Amino acid sequence: MSARQFDEFRASSLYCAPCGTAQPVRQRLLLVLPDRELHEYTCQVCGASVGKREITAADTIAEKLAQLSRQAAAVRKDRQVRIL
Repeated sequence: MSARQFDEFRASSLYCAPCGTAQPVRQRLLLVLPDRELHEYTCQVCGASVGKREITAADTIAEKLAQLSRQAAAVRKDRQVRIL
């Protein structure tokens, strides 16, 4: 397993009190602030709010830097020079 697998967790199902069981959820962006984003998880069956998630700017920046690093590595790999 690589560490990249665990960069970001997203819930696919959570316990819904009105339904009385775990249900699939949707993630909805509530608010974008300068230092974080607020997301809400809602039940796909009844639409009730079942959880919240907060992503800080540091997490977002780290994710973007990792993505840029992977892209740069792919470009470097393609630019191999062959000297004859």
